[in-house]
Amino acid sequence: MSADEQPASGAAGAAPTGRPGPGKDKASPGDAGAAAAAGDVQGSGEGEGTGEGEAGEQPDRPQDAWSARRDLWDHSPRTMKVGDDARFGGSFVGRDQHGVSGGRVAGDVIMGSKTEIHYRFGFSGSAGHTSGEIPRATLDRLAPYFVAAEPAFTALAEQLREERVLVLSGPDFSGRRTAALMLLHRLGLTPVRTLVRNTDPASLGTLGGSADADGEEPGAARGYLLCDLVTRRDRPLREAHLLAARERLAKDDAYLVITVGPVAALDGVLATQWKPPPAHEVLAAHLKVLAGPERAGELLALPATTEFLAHGHQLREVGRFAEVLRQYADGALEEAAVGEFSLTTLEDQVQEWFEEDETTVQLRDKAFLIALASFDGGPYALTAELSDLLYAFLLRTENPGLHPAVPVFGTHIGKRLQLARARRYDEDETTEWGPVTQSKAAFTDARTALVLLRELWTGHPSARPALVAWLQRLTEDGRPLVRTRAASTVAVLARTDLPSAMALVIEPWASSNRYRRRLVAVNALALTYFLDTPNVPRILDDWCDSGEPGLSWVAIRTHALIGHERPEETLKALRAAARRLHENATDGEGTDAELAGELAESVALLLLSSARERVLHELLRTLHDDKAVEELALGGFIGACDHTERDEPDGVPLILGWYAQAPPDGADPGPPGTARQNIAALWRAALGTMAFTREALAVLRDWVLVADRNTAAEWALASLLPELTTTELERQRISHLLRTMPGEDGSPPPPVTVRLHTVLPPEIR
Repeated sequence: MSADEQPASGAAGAAPTGRPGPGKDKASPGDAGAAAAAGDVQGSGEGEGTGEGEAGEQPDRPQDAWSARRDLWDHSPRTMKVGDDARFGGSFVGRDQHGVSGGRVAGDVIMGSKTEIHYRFGFSGSAGHTSGEIPRATLDRLAPYFVAAEPAFTALAEQLREERVLVLSGPDFSGRRTAALMLLHRLGLTPVRTLVRNTDPASLGTLGGSADADGEEPGAARGYLLCDLVTRRDRPLREAHLLAARERLAKDDAYLVITVGPVAALDGVLATQWKPPPAHEVLAAHLKVLAGPERAGELLALPATTEFLAHGHQLREVGRFAEVLRQYADGALEEAAVGEFSLTTLEDQVQEWFEEDETTVQLRDKAFLIALASFDGGPYALTAELSDLLYAFLLRTENPGLHPAVPVFGTHIGKRLQLARARRYDEDETTEWGPVTQSKAAFTDARTALVLLRELWTGHPSARPALVAWLQRLTEDGRPLVRTRAASTVAVLARTDLPSAMALVIEPWASSNRYRRRLVAVNALALTYFLDTPNVPRILDDWCDSGEPGLSWVAIRTHALIGHERPEETLKALRAAARRLHENATDGEGTDAELAGELAESVALLLLSSARERVLHELLRTLHDDKAVEELALGGFIGACDHTERDEPDGVPLILGWYAQAPPDGADPGPPGTARQNIAALWRAALGTMAFTREALAVLRDWVLVADRNTAAEWALASLLPELTTTELERQRISHLLRTMPGEDGSPPPPVTVRLHTVLPPEIR
């Protein structure tokens, strides 16, 4: 049985030390994959989401640390990416970054910033949906706040004047109600009578001729507003209804504006689309009224105003922010409170989503909001698929005896995204086969995902069992994106409430006998650390000392991901772990060998990180401390030498490229000893150590083959080889390799071997 077929509990034949194993893990026979995501969610319930009840599962395969880290880079959410790869230790592999940075900003968003702000509104522009009259004075006060593109608005007013009835369609909170009022005001139709939103469309033909919908006798109003008309598939707004209304309105010289949402049920009715004005124009209009033109310009130039407008707030929130700015201008609020208003408003929106009853925001929609928070910026279809899985878990939480039934059809993408204040767009998604264009969905405000997950975990603990079970299922998915987002979700939960996240999720995954769950625990801890959560290094140190194979494996892997920020401390912990393994060594098999391999891979990743200079110096400084440390250093170094730029077969080996680009001797500003000298010294040590000679020669042979296809690699190798032949034994070893190595697939030796042989020094005595 091969190493890749062993269970994660440490059976014999685990991955050896030295060079990393195979690349991305493929679906194993026991892979739950996408099928698990769509499968039965009932089960027995025992151990659900806890890592228990795994005895009957087939073992999965470990994924090497290099490709596992690449998956973390490729699929981590935008809120956890930084300006360059340094935060993830990727000094060699370039990658575009965007969105809210990780660390302090994201951490502050997760922890929240509730600031009590008391609004002193004048006219809010929102009078609800009751029936009654809006007097002319009220409309006159509203008019200065209103903003619209004048040509388009004038055209709408003329259309209303000509047709008597106008159906205005637009998203919620887009200002469609205010626009309707201003259209009636433009035509001089005051006062305006509002109708209840559940008015029967068939009764529109009786406007002004009988009692109103609420039972009141009609007054002298010549303008009518029916805001957010309730329609259903069995009771749509029909063309016949409008024709009847138009006939009646013409008799009374009256006009009617009906506002509806984007998915209203219309039959033969062509609604006019209302496009909301830009937020900055609305804010400017409000400030001119509230604070005067001169102070309005000063308030618009505040950094807090720029920050607020950058987050795509709704117009109702823009109006509130204008009032906050007025309070600040009047000295009633501190500048810090103004800066926190945007986040406070977002927190209020998230609370509103969860606190609404099932009629207003259905449970399935709430499940979608949660899934979108986990998969923000991911493929829409994937988010929708996994949100239905979460919906089934939530249904079972509400009614354990009920078989969860998930509707197959009936969802509307536009309505879902509108509720979530999200957008849909096309973008390439990284896969192991290369970029693939996907239709993605993301919150308009990048902070929403962090705030929503925090609110869910701390404000609605009854949802925890379903959420944990859902995350457990995601760890078994065959798609790296899904597993990575499970980890990032847990990281946010841990930043919010570390003890609960550790006890309910991370520790059970770390103790699992499933590699995939362990790997998700690794990524979760690493991302938790990058969110500036305290105590993560202490957890890793404790787990390294625990003696429990699963916890030690997770700690070692996590050290590789975060160690570039504390390289000396990390290498000290890895050396201590290597010594303990050496003291407890068996016969070179089993758990000890597996962990030794993980230790070497961790060192390899650190050598390929932004802290490579300090790591290289530390390896040379402690190389000869003892046998365990020597094996750790040389195994990690050889493993690092096996990786190329962008993982391309013809790419320059990363360590070789580093050697070629390093300053010449005497010009290196780094730690004692130049990078060139230290790389050459480790190469000589690896070639001269019996346990690593064969492996080192194999890597060097690969470098020669790359040099045959890549001129830059050839020049770099021609510069390095003389540094590896300081003794006659070393010269003979390299000479023998170049004279006897075959080409690829058993072909004759490549021509580059002859050219490289000429750079070797003559016989050394």
